[in-house]
Amino acid sequence: MITQPYQLYVERTDASRKMARYYAMEISTSLFGEICLTRAWGRIGKGGQRRIQSFEREEEAVSLFLELLRQKKARGYRPCPRQRPGSRPTTRPDAIDI
Repeated sequence: MITQPYQLYVERTDASRKMARYYAMEISTSLFGEICLTRAWGRIGKGGQRRIQSFEREEEAVSLFLELLRQKKARGYRPCPRQRPGSRPTTRPDAIDI
């Protein structure tokens, strides 16, 4: 069981370079009780890619989550306001809801 929720959705945009990217992460528990770090990334408005990693302990997943957060922040990714609950996202990917 996860002690607290870990969720992140950040975007990096640069109109001069025609760049519009997103990166999303979430720590959750699988149906089999494993701790999983789910990551999704790609161009805003597109499906993008997705990766799920399983961990023995929550601390390992949190450690990787925080390291990836530091990396994304250093590369210029910034949080963006969440959509209203129940509304269909216009720029966020449908692949993962974080």
